[in-house]
Amino acid sequence: MDFRGFLYVVCAAFMWGSTGIFAKELLAEGIAPLEIAFWRAMLGWVLFAVHAFLRKQVSVRRNDLPVICGFGIICITLFYGSYQIAIRDIGMAMAAVLLYTAPAWVALMSWLLLKEEMTPVKMLSVLITIIGVGCICLGPTIVSATTMPLNTFGLSMGLISGFTYALYYIFGKKFFHKYPTPTIFLYALPIGSAMLFPFIEFQHKTPYAWGLLVGLAVVTAYGAFSAYYAGLKRLEATYASVIATFEPVVAAVFAYLLFDEHFSLSGYAGSCLIIAAVFLVVMSGSKTSHTAGVEV
Repeated sequence: MDFRGFLYVVCAAFMWGSTGIFAKELLAEGIAPLEIAFWRAMLGWVLFAVHAFLRKQVSVRRNDLPVICGFGIICITLFYGSYQIAIRDIGMAMAAVLLYTAPAWVALMSWLLLKEEMTPVKMLSVLITIIGVGCICLGPTIVSATTMPLNTFGLSMGLISGFTYALYYIFGKKFFHKYPTPTIFLYALPIGSAMLFPFIEFQHKTPYAWGLLVGLAVVTAYGAFSAYYAGLKRLEATYASVIATFEPVVAAVFAYLLFDEHFSLSGYAGSCLIIAAVFLVVMSGSKTSHTAGVEV
């Protein structure tokens, strides 16, 4: 295994895992989840736009624009928005775990949309994920020694974030393999932001809040994706995907240390089942795909 590639993906996992820290602080500053999502997309767009123009990676085919618009609406508007709401309503640790139901969604959608084989291992991973989510639903989240019943709306948003995150793979597999990552985000991020705009009541922001928003975009949007795809250039996709599952673990540790946020026993059991399902899906994919690269 390429050690530099390993470090890149670990850095990406840490950066994605820190999303909840920025979100929690911004929520405490009185910034609503959808406004956080809006600024994450818009400020991230500035960084990807600079990258794309410097690399001269700005051209797309006209007939691909409707697909990119769909990607922006589904994978930016819905994903960014639902994930921030989930962090607000069920906490950063649980939101990160539910985000990683994505591989189970990928297995189902690849079977339905891409006509990929639904193997016994994939079926098992989907079943384990469902059981894991069920275990999480049985137990409350505990914050600062206060037991809080599970917020069903927040749970729904967490599952939607996992579903829309999974669509990154479907869009990439079906349409975007021919474009570098900055090119896609150059067009998709402003579309996603524009769809969020009508639902936002913009709040006054302190310099600290602006610093958090810039940090959120730099670290969790531009930085994390750049590090992950730099790692993909040096690692097999299977290894990179397994290492990236460190993200919910990072989020859970941060949530516990910084916000005294943790699960019940059934919640931890469900989290372990979901992460185990991720490993099953990813490792089964290694039998059919041994190399992958994304131009950044």
